[in-house]
Amino acid sequence: MKDKQIYITKPDFDRLTEIIKNMSSRQDIDRRSLDELEHSFSSRDELGLIKEVRKIKNSRNDAEWARIEELEAELNRVIIVDTDKIPPDIVTMNSKVYLRDMDTGKDEFYQLVYPEDADIEQNKISILAPIGTAILGYKVGDVIEWKVPAGVRRLKIKKILYQPEAAKEYHL
Repeated sequence: MKDKQIYITKPDFDRLTEIIKNMSSRQDIDRRSLDELEHSFSSRDELGLIKEVRKIKNSRNDAEWARIEELEAELNRVIIVDTDKIPPDIVTMNSKVYLRDMDTGKDEFYQLVYPEDADIEQNKISILAPIGTAILGYKVGDVIEWKVPAGVRRLKIKKILYQPEAAKEYHL
């Protein structure tokens, strides 16, 4: 499905592009801060601690970069649609959707949100989560496939319970 074009509103596209830009800037600042800290320490123990922190940060940054790159790849395939013209069966930001795992038959419910609103206990998944990036812009009936450590996960968009644009709630 990676070659399929996806639909998104201009405000969502702009905000997601800004998130990518901000995350990239933050990672550059983190790297520079560690470099500066490393140069200010002189003892072997202090330098060892900085190297451990750098190793942990790099592994976290690798995962963040992978999510950023996935979102960028999705945004490179979008068709931007006017907010009032987006079809009601498209998953947009803040949509509430039912998905079916095509391998297990299990139904799952999620709301696709911006990173700062994510709360897994309330089934609010971040656009930066693999499943969040995967479902953005797809429509009811589409099957989304993406690689996970255990293989390939396949989810079918069964139903959209709420879409802000369909509800004419553009302020979210």
